[in-house]
Amino acid sequence: MRKIQAYFKDVHNELVNKTSWPTWPELTNSALVVMVASVIIAGVIFAMDFSFDHALDWVYRHLY
Repeated sequence: MRKIQAYFKDVHNELVNKTSWPTWPELTNSALVVMVASVIIAGVIFAMDFSFDHALDWVYRHLY
């Protein structure tokens, strides 16, 4: 039982004293960067899918 208590005490000490937590502005800025990057990547994937779909549709209509 003492090992478990020591473990949780060490975990608490690590989270409170040794971990560097971001400030609220840093956190919101990072979240905004991730959201913008996700939208850009989704847009690129959509454009690729749309163009390949139409290109293959054109190939199938004209060659077969």
